[in-house]
Amino acid sequence: MPVRNRKLLVFCIAAALAGCSGTTAEDQPKEQAAIPAATARVQSASQNETITAAGTVRLRREVALGFTTSGQVAVVHYDEGDRVKRGTVLAALDKSTVSADQASAQAELNRSQAEYERMQSLFADGWITKARLEQAEAATLSARARLNSSSFASRTANIVAPGDGIILSRDIDAGQIVSAGQTVMVLGELDKGFVLKVPLTDVAASRVRVGMRAKVTVPAISPDPIDAVVSEKDGRADERTGTFELSFLLPANDRLRSGQLGSAAIEVSREYTEAVTIPATAIFGVRSGEGLVFVVDDKSRVKQRNVIVGDLTDDVLEIISGLQAGEVIVTRGVEKLRDGDRIKPVSATK
Repeated sequence: MPVRNRKLLVFCIAAALAGCSGTTAEDQPKEQAAIPAATARVQSASQNETITAAGTVRLRREVALGFTTSGQVAVVHYDEGDRVKRGTVLAALDKSTVSADQASAQAELNRSQAEYERMQSLFADGWITKARLEQAEAATLSARARLNSSSFASRTANIVAPGDGIILSRDIDAGQIVSAGQTVMVLGELDKGFVLKVPLTDVAASRVRVGMRAKVTVPAISPDPIDAVVSEKDGRADERTGTFELSFLLPANDRLRSGQLGSAAIEVSREYTEAVTIPATAIFGVRSGEGLVFVVDDKSRVKQRNVIVGDLTDDVLEIISGLQAGEVIVTRGVEKLRDGDRIKPVSATK
């Protein structure tokens, strides 16, 4: 083939190839459209945080009452809910057996006392040994001890109110046989006031001290919180639940009743001073105290980031580490996003 024809053929092939490889503007890949998503700036957490817990209203002093001896209940004078005065007889045992024991003990003491006096006279005249006199003395002392015991049983055959209060529970009726030491009544002492008893975990309890002020809400009285103070704190955890019980002393109120439900809120110093807060809707993939958020850069692109999660209060989530105050994160629409997506920030209400 002549040289001129070869050059023409090469030119035609090159032109054809160029024509095949050319693309139009419509054929260029389009950039993905921005995805609408609500955003917010990460906020610094306050220096304090609030511990909240639910509990039950109780009288500050609730005394379990019972008899010191076994016997049959003769009479019960008061029912649950009744108010009583200090020294009031609440219940009594049948004293028939107790009285018989006391009379027998008194008779034995009289006999042994007379015998001891006779032995003293005989010893003075030299008719008996000192050992025999000491035996008579020991018998007298033993008889006196039995009389004292039976007299005590007679005196304590009654249950007497140790102070002004209200009968919280009654577990006996007339004719019932009870054992010594068995709890048959519980008396709440009104002059000691009411408390809200609240169980707290060991971590939370360690941050609360006696004397701290708190806000307590008892819905049965009022929806508004009332001022209270931490009055007592258990020295060891409950063996069954592992929690520590705290008592919040409540101001006097005629509407307070033992058994009402309430909640306490107490402000303590924040454990992690570098913590920040974010809306709870911003986090996803939560597992074992960790989670994920989408952080927005200055080009409106999102980057997935791992964070350490703290407490959740009022729909605000504490983040211990992984974020800094001022950073922008996605708060709604995270389920539609993937790493590197570009977003169009919108109002959180949309």
